[in-house]
Amino acid sequence: MKAEKVATATDIERYRQNYIVEMDGIALYRAMAAAENDRERASIFERLARNEERHAQRWAKLIQSAGGSVPQHRPSLRVHLLGWMARRFGTRRVIPIISSLEARDEAGYKQQPEAAGLPAEERAHSRTLRAMTDGGSGQGSIAEEERWHVTAHSGGLRAAVFGVNDGLLSNFSLVMGFAGAEAKPEYILLAGVAGLLAGSFSMAAGEYVSVRAQREVYEQQIAMEKEELEMSPKEEEEELALIYQAKGLPVQEATHLARRIIENPRIAIDTLAREELGLDPAALGSPWIAAVSSFFAFVVGAFVPVAPYLFASGAIARYTSAAFSLLAMFGVGALISIFTARGPFRSGLRMLGIGILVSTITYLVGWLLGVSVAG
Repeated sequence: MKAEKVATATDIERYRQNYIVEMDGIALYRAMAAAENDRERASIFERLARNEERHAQRWAKLIQSAGGSVPQHRPSLRVHLLGWMARRFGTRRVIPIISSLEARDEAGYKQQPEAAGLPAEERAHSRTLRAMTDGGSGQGSIAEEERWHVTAHSGGLRAAVFGVNDGLLSNFSLVMGFAGAEAKPEYILLAGVAGLLAGSFSMAAGEYVSVRAQREVYEQQIAMEKEELEMSPKEEEEELALIYQAKGLPVQEATHLARRIIENPRIAIDTLAREELGLDPAALGSPWIAAVSSFFAFVVGAFVPVAPYLFASGAIARYTSAAFSLLAMFGVGALISIFTARGPFRSGLRMLGIGILVSTITYLVGWLLGVSVAG
């Protein structure tokens, strides 16, 4: 008979963190239920909240049995922000973010022996959320959902986030390099504007090429799937039936469902792309959206360190530029945390630290070059 494992202080702290994560999940699903106008969808969020309560109780019992104290819980800033987004823009626009959080929890629990069964449940939550996103109800919901899906998952949002980051960091570094060399304010302004234009066009072109290439690969895969469907519909039907069997459907139901799907070519291609390739044909992405998003985002980010030089000069412009840029970097880092499932303060500090490090290096390089040229 195996001896029962004695929980260490590290284990108890891990249980406490898991408890807080699950309590955040409860608060988040309750906020989603409160923001949802459709009763049926709201009831799904409530059921998900009850499942998270079960998970939280498991961790609470483990904490108590190990002699620890169950921590006090207050909903995190992320929960408040996502709840506000759900009330303001609708739950469908928030579901993709929550689905990614569930995927993170699933991965985190796989390495924990005390979490037996939880990874599968978190994965089921993620699938339920994706089903809610795909299903929708109400006039115009599909069109609205697809616009969000294309923007968030095809690269528009990603391009905008990276565009702001790159614009801030690269142009602030450029401006600080010229400031370190004690260049005239008009030269610093000229360098900043040149960096803004060059960087924004370069960023847009890079995003266009990247998304265009990715889209072409996806289109090719879908075209091959379509060709296989036309040439061997029976084999494709059997493959699809096997997928549904693997998901738990009885053989007869899986076979019947696959046959019904294959009978409609348009639905068949969409389903095969999702189930066999893991692709969403409606979310291949627009290279133009990615390019335009990254262009304007870079312009916004790159303008921040340049703006003070339009109204001031000397030390005032330099210190104001540094203050605005570093504050903006912290804000952008904190904002990104909503989508990356990291703490906003930690994410903001990380971005701030990167900005300070890079700008200090370029300032010193500019100072050294300025001294050597003057000498």
